[in-house]
Amino acid sequence: MSIAASPAPLTHQPLRGLVLVMGATLLFAYNDTTNKLLITEYNVPMVTAIRYIGHCLLMLALVAPLHGRDMVRTTRTGLVLVRAVSLALGSLLVSLALQRMPVAETTAIVYLCPVLVVLLSGPLLKEKVTPVAWGAALLGFSGVLLIARPGGGLDPLGVVFVLGNVVLATAYNLLSRVLAHTERTMAMLFYSALVGAIGFGIFLPWTLHGAAPTLLQIVLFVGLGVSAWLGHYLFTLSYRYAPAALVAPMTYMHLVWAGIFGWLVFGHAPEPITLGGMGLVALAGIISAIRRPRRGQRPAQLAAEDGTTERAG
Repeated sequence: MSIAASPAPLTHQPLRGLVLVMGATLLFAYNDTTNKLLITEYNVPMVTAIRYIGHCLLMLALVAPLHGRDMVRTTRTGLVLVRAVSLALGSLLVSLALQRMPVAETTAIVYLCPVLVVLLSGPLLKEKVTPVAWGAALLGFSGVLLIARPGGGLDPLGVVFVLGNVVLATAYNLLSRVLAHTERTMAMLFYSALVGAIGFGIFLPWTLHGAAPTLLQIVLFVGLGVSAWLGHYLFTLSYRYAPAALVAPMTYMHLVWAGIFGWLVFGHAPEPITLGGMGLVALAGIISAIRRPRRGQRPAQLAAEDGTTERAG
């Protein structure tokens, strides 16, 4: 009989955590861009179902042989499933928003989530939020507003969809931080994939229609599953190495990558004011990265301060 491995302990390795979250945000931006390309040709539920099914199959093929039963063992199964449902519904809403709005504006509104997580991590998680953490999060959000400048001619229904995503993303992120203390990364990742695959896959017989995909579109569909799996794995893993006050401002790099992909794929070159916003995002990350533990504070204490943020999509 095999003995279930304990989840990896939270440790203070900030550089490792930052590298992980940088990779995750790059994959999220790629996923957003690919998603927008595909939903111009196919319906949102079908694209979302294929993404989650691909994500789930990758885990069963590559991860299950290594982790076995540990991949399905959880301590707080109810919260793990609530977290997974939040992610799946958030994915649907952000895809519906992307049908109606540009990637940059959509992503900018999604990044209301970090500010909400900072506001709620104190009263809900009983975690101490330092003035530096507040400053870095708000500075990064100011950069987001300069990059995307939402509010000018955006589709009202698209805004409703993306605001719904913000609510779900906030719940997803708060649960992620809570569960990181007791649950295995692979188990949380697997249940997120499984819930989405089953939830959207049930309707696939009614949503699977449209023209046969080209070779490029097949590659893009595969890329959706791979980038979703790897991006969420890297992000979930980053919780174990760096406190949220350090990681959260760096999630704004998602906007930088989105701007680059938007320029490469859609021909949208960043304007000077957008570049200024990117500079604020980078400054927020630097301020967070150079923060030092307070006198008498152990790294483990620092690592448990805030609730970091990830988009539900």
